[in-house]
Amino acid sequence: MKVLYFAWMRERVGHGSEEIETAAATVSDLVGELTAREERYAAAFADLSAVRVAVDQQQADLSTPLAGAREVAFFPPVTGG
Repeated sequence: MKVLYFAWMRERVGHGSEEIETAAATVSDLVGELTAREERYAAAFADLSAVRVAVDQQQADLSTPLAGAREVAFFPPVTGG
């Protein structure tokens, strides 16, 4: 599965994308796997209220199933002004 990170999430994780093998059933499970990897992932996901997610380019939430998903993207909320 391809995992993408945008904006400050990319800065905290240290790269913009990666291919991973995962047994995660949901986005929440994936976040748990990632944060258990190392501190930089834990820092990126420390405040989940500031993280948005898309699964296969469709807005999703933490309970979204990952069966058959090819891409998950994490990004901060978008603001305008």
